[in-house]
Amino acid sequence: MTVDNDVFPLMVPSGKASFLFVRRLGIMKKLWSRLGVLLPCLLMAAPAAFASDPGTIDTGDTAWVLISAALVFIMTPGLGFFYGGMVRNKNVLTTIMQSFFIVAMISVEWILIGYAMTFGTDINGFIGSLDKVGLTGVGMAVLENGTIPEMAFVAFQCMFAVITPALITGAFAERMKFHAFVVFILLWAIFIYNPMAHWVWGGGFLAKLGALDFAGGLVIHILSGVSGLTLCVLLGKRYGYGKIPMVPHNLPMTVLGAALLWFGWFGFNAGSALGANALAASAFIASQAAAAAATVTWVAVEWIVQGKPTILGAASGCIAGLVAITPAAGFVAPLPALIIGAVGGVICYFAVAVVKAKLGYDDSLDAFGIHGIGGTWGSIATGIWATTEVNPAGANGLFYGSSDLLVAQIISTVVAYALAIVGTFIIFKIISLFMTVRTDKNEEITGLDIGEHGERGYNYAIMSGSPFGETPATPLSNASLNNAAVNSAGINGRNL
Repeated sequence: MTVDNDVFPLMVPSGKASFLFVRRLGIMKKLWSRLGVLLPCLLMAAPAAFASDPGTIDTGDTAWVLISAALVFIMTPGLGFFYGGMVRNKNVLTTIMQSFFIVAMISVEWILIGYAMTFGTDINGFIGSLDKVGLTGVGMAVLENGTIPEMAFVAFQCMFAVITPALITGAFAERMKFHAFVVFILLWAIFIYNPMAHWVWGGGFLAKLGALDFAGGLVIHILSGVSGLTLCVLLGKRYGYGKIPMVPHNLPMTVLGAALLWFGWFGFNAGSALGANALAASAFIASQAAAAAATVTWVAVEWIVQGKPTILGAASGCIAGLVAITPAAGFVAPLPALIIGAVGGVICYFAVAVVKAKLGYDDSLDAFGIHGIGGTWGSIATGIWATTEVNPAGANGLFYGSSDLLVAQIISTVVAYALAIVGTFIIFKIISLFMTVRTDKNEEITGLDIGEHGERGYNYAIMSGSPFGETPATPLSNASLNNAAVNSAGINGRNL
């Protein structure tokens, strides 16, 4: 076989083709040498070339915020499962219905007036003007000093407005009439949540004071937890509380709810960076670290104190850690996040297993013990471990050379407590003048699913083995309850 030198010159090892081969090889070496110098420069310039400046919509940031809004949305139905599994089976639909209905009602309120009150033009540091009522003027323009459309920000913040009042429902579970619940939650969102959100996030007086709340420790968890405690005291205890077992009827449902909450919380915290950026990644890791640490410490303390670790304790612990890290997620490094979560798990455990029993209030599903106490700890911890090394837009806390932030956090926490207590008391007293707020004894014994909604969550006859719908469910004996480590104080001493 012969080779045509004109067609395949490089395959010939001698003569003119050999000369061309050496020459081309030299050119290739020079080219790679120059690329070796230019490539690092191109890589260093790439972030600046592809990052959007404030005032320009960035598609990556927009996509992340919209995804985060969807993640936060799923948290409220997840909360319905979390709470629904912990109530008695005669109240499961009522509990889930409260969270589900809030999604719809508060979304309407947010579009009509909530966004305007929270993020409208500031009026003397106390409330937003009504210049954006019904989202007037929002349009498709970019968010001020941001890289996302304002509509994406509206959607994201809407989900925060939705889940906050839903958290309160855990405090008054199994004893509030539905019509009173609807009116209370609507008024609470308008007159308590919206002003507080403006004070912290909308340029209000707490923001000017220097308070930091990355994703809602002050605005969401303290406000809902303390309001829940106030409302449960005003309503009074459930019939038979402390005398008959009030145990979770479906712990797998509760664990499913906790898993959905944990999943959605990544949008809750990391989404608050309002962009697909390094700060979002930092908040993501901080959230996971705190949730994991709190789960471990809650279960460990429960194991030591009660003698057995429980799945209810693990589920509660992860939520406690997520609550605690929420205000600090975008301001602290991973190691402080572990500490915040670990401490949060311990203090929230004692709040629900010891303090509640000692004081005797009936916070049905521990809204205050987890959200109120966990949010308080997280707000204070932000003033201790926040650092501008993580977020230059934040401030340095006590361990980074300044006590100013800690002072601002304490003042803001006191303000949140005061607003929640006074506002909830006033709203409760006003609606009590026009309607019955609490269910009567007979309805409470029968269950709110039947009494308020005319529905039943489970077919008792089928569950007890009868296909004909005639055989009633067989109640658990006292021996069975004792064998399940259940007594009148709840599960392993935790009074539900």
